[in-house]
Amino acid sequence: MSVPVSTPPLCGPEFGSYAADEVTWLLKDLSQVALEGDLAERERRIQSGKAHYAESLPIEYQPGEQYQELFHAALRDSAARLAEATGVVSELVLAERDDVPTLVSLARAGTPVGILMRRWMAFAHSVDAPHYTISIVRDRGIDTMALDHIAARHRPESVVFVDGWTGKGAIQRELSAALAGYARAGGARLDDELAVLADPGSCTRTFGTRDDFLIASACLNSTVSGLVSRTVLNADHIGPAEFHGGKFYRHLREFDVSNLFLDTVSAQFATVAPQVRTRLAAVRSGDREPRWSGWESMERLREEYGVSSVNFVKPGVGETTRVLLRRVPWMILVRAADLPEHQHIRILAAERGVPIEVRSDLAYSCVGLIKEDA
Repeated sequence: MSVPVSTPPLCGPEFGSYAADEVTWLLKDLSQVALEGDLAERERRIQSGKAHYAESLPIEYQPGEQYQELFHAALRDSAARLAEATGVVSELVLAERDDVPTLVSLARAGTPVGILMRRWMAFAHSVDAPHYTISIVRDRGIDTMALDHIAARHRPESVVFVDGWTGKGAIQRELSAALAGYARAGGARLDDELAVLADPGSCTRTFGTRDDFLIASACLNSTVSGLVSRTVLNADHIGPAEFHGGKFYRHLREFDVSNLFLDTVSAQFATVAPQVRTRLAAVRSGDREPRWSGWESMERLREEYGVSSVNFVKPGVGETTRVLLRRVPWMILVRAADLPEHQHIRILAAERGVPIEVRSDLAYSCVGLIKEDA
């Protein structure tokens, strides 16, 4: 069924700031293409149906010095917790999915998590897990050229899809539908269950934790994700036999903390190894069945606030942060006014003039509402 891919895989340092052995980017390099546009105008075009969000890129918002300092503090404070979650989800994958998995992270939030999982497997088991990162686009599906590339080189049963966290579960649903369609079209049958650091939406059985906590890589854009943009699917630049696209933001090198993030977390592996064993036993003996409670609670909020689509309701610390960094937010809802893990959200909201409302009944610690074009 497969058509030969006409774009080669990409690796650092030619593309992205990660080392070549950490990840292979199955993307087309669009670094020289002008894809960025005014944030408000881009939002209007997306909401009017004139454009899909994956056809262009936002101009990446670079937070101020106070926020940058807060990122470093948050990373120091959360590194051990992130390392523990990495260990737990990695051990679940090795025990229940494959003893030499092929990690396929979903660009770009999944990319640093895939690298951390690969590092844990090497640290704890001397397992050299191959790691690719590929594009998936809401309402457009997954990059089938990338799947063909992976399936031709690795056992399909070894493939494990990786992301950073679950919000409502929209990407888990997109992945399941896309992989089912890929198999119906003659492609390999691939396990559709995501492996994530945090699953506050209760969408998967393979997680490091179900707590809604701050994953520091959500605090920034490309500068904590290998200096690579969001992925792009635009027929003007992507042919039928090409990978989805992405840009390498070389001009942001001086701000890059991608490898600092990885090194800070993986430096905690030896320290948290005993806790990982204890937590892993508790997770494996507990109820891990997905309940999709996050989606249901967001539907209720959508109705209450008169939002037309659940796609404009972004739950959890990670998604709320990304709304403030990449979209045009209308309001931020928080469970409590002064939670320490929300300090960066309060700073971003103040910088962008976005009101914050306290809702003690939230299923997540916070929720971002995207402004709809009138």
